[in-house]
Amino acid sequence: MPPIFSRRQFLKSASAATAGALAFPALLRSQSTQTPNNRLNVACIGVGGRGRAAVLGVADENIVAFCDVDEARAAETYGQQPDVPRFRDYRRMFDQMGSWIDAVTISTPDHMHYPIAVAALSAGKHVFVEKPLTHTIEEARRLAQLARDKKVATQMGNQGHAGEGVRLLKEWIDAGVLGEVREVHSWTDRPGRWWPQGGLKPPDHSKFIPVAPPTLDWDTWLGVAQPRDYDPAYVPFAWRGYWDFGTGALGDMGCHLLDGVHWALNLDAPSHIETISALHNTLTGPSASIVAFDFPARGSLPPLKLTWYDGGLMPPPPAELGENGVLPDNGTLIVGSKATVLATLYYQSVRIIPDTKMQEIAPSFPAKTIPRVTGGHFAEWIRACKGGPAAGSNFDVSSRLTEICLLSNVAVRARRRLDWDTKAMRFTNHAAANALLTKSYRPGFGV
Repeated sequence: MPPIFSRRQFLKSASAATAGALAFPALLRSQSTQTPNNRLNVACIGVGGRGRAAVLGVADENIVAFCDVDEARAAETYGQQPDVPRFRDYRRMFDQMGSWIDAVTISTPDHMHYPIAVAALSAGKHVFVEKPLTHTIEEARRLAQLARDKKVATQMGNQGHAGEGVRLLKEWIDAGVLGEVREVHSWTDRPGRWWPQGGLKPPDHSKFIPVAPPTLDWDTWLGVAQPRDYDPAYVPFAWRGYWDFGTGALGDMGCHLLDGVHWALNLDAPSHIETISALHNTLTGPSASIVAFDFPARGSLPPLKLTWYDGGLMPPPPAELGENGVLPDNGTLIVGSKATVLATLYYQSVRIIPDTKMQEIAPSFPAKTIPRVTGGHFAEWIRACKGGPAAGSNFDVSSRLTEICLLSNVAVRARRRLDWDTKAMRFTNHAAANALLTKSYRPGFGV
């Protein structure tokens, strides 16, 4: 049984360790890590911005710790649950409260997903990570293997995978409703108005050196990234466009938009990737790009050409939409020999086009044979943590999807066609690109 702390004892201990914990809930006193009513003890790392969704997602469980490097961004969450201990550094959180924690949610910038997840998995905790799963391809493979070794419940935060749409798509494809699918187009309006990307230069501090606000622990925010001065150009959100911290439009949206076709069409790894990009530089992703993937045949499924568009670039509207047809800002077209499907961003809507074709085929749709998810992707993960079936976007599945997205980013940076040997985890025609499959880490973070 964990030691019992009084409020005064805990605050004194936390202060000495500069952990920043502000309270210790009474419900933690004199209990084991599994509560009597089968609620999980969950620690949430990253609780401002997108991290608020994770806090809401596990709200019916027993939240035992909050961790965020930015107190201002986390203030709303802290104010709603003031008695939950809070930390700035996840390492101190695990050091001081590891024995109380059953499961962890991770909602940080992309570059810190892997080191935090490794710390949690190594301690035997169940783990939820926002998309993309990792920052590099090597990290994705290592994380999936560690999760298998530890036999814990995992989930990546591409919420559409728990929805109805991806299941309908897979049932239709498995039943042959679409015929042979050899062509897919997927697009997003990111980065565009969402964050700056393409043509950016390193921050210039020759005349003015910005000072990090006292509410932000800049060094811990940098984490495994190489040292640099604070600049508001990176935080709180524009980090997505910088290669050192984010994974651009494909890392942000590819894990949503490519998810349904990845699963329904049994995509593993492409044999070739090539890209056309705009305003390329070594600092950020491009302002817009088109990436083409060639996937070999998979069992009875034929070879597939998948084309990705971002930054507002889009495929031409298909004839099935009619003369005045307009595509949504984010979506996926799955082109079959018998029918074409238009799916929206999270596959909430999956429909055969045109509508007359949908109505014609509807009476012969196959039965719904794939189990449906109740309560969404957080509830699915929580049930897996408590011994239920594995979550749909567990790390075995989501690591492969993440690899596809990250491979395209390597192609964007290499600016050429790449031939991919997935078993050897290397490009066979361009050795320099292999350096982008992994990265070096600033020491002190356990990786």
